[in-house]
Amino acid sequence: MKKLIECVPNFSEGVNMGIIKQITDEVESVDGVRLLNVDPGKATNRTVVTFVGEPEQVIEAAYRAIKKAGELIDMSKQKGEHPRMGATDVCPLIPIANISMEETAEYAVKLAKRVGEELQIPAYLYEYAQPNKSRSNLSIIRAGEYEGFFKKIKQPEWAPDFGPAENDVRRGAP
Repeated sequence: MKKLIECVPNFSEGVNMGIIKQITDEVESVDGVRLLNVDPGKATNRTVVTFVGEPEQVIEAAYRAIKKAGELIDMSKQKGEHPRMGATDVCPLIPIANISMEETAEYAVKLAKRVGEELQIPAYLYEYAQPNKSRSNLSIIRAGEYEGFFKKIKQPEWAPDFGPAENDVRRGAP
């Protein structure tokens, strides 16, 4: 029986359909991953993408999309009505079939570690994947948003779970 997880990343671009398409093309480039929905919002200037597949393939698709978003979205120029921290704002993983939340959280850790180490983007775990329950709530992590993270990330209690303790001017932090 196949294990299936869903990934619902939010990208800080909701207007330029060319950029959104390049990001979703990265998702669709991974065999075994099915893109289910792309929901851009002009006022919020963010797009919610939904895709599903087996865990390893979903993690690969998410990594490629995060990488592409970081290449295309410049957070120093991004404006929108929704709280945001980076080109990829959040990247939740949800268990769908034959996998527990605990196992799914392990994949979230694997993805965040790869993003931090290979892309050198500060990455934060939240909810089930975050071992420090005092910082597991997403709204607490997001407090201060992109603009406030230049100072926040330097505080020892807000060091990223993976990646450099430096807010990337262009890509921000997922």
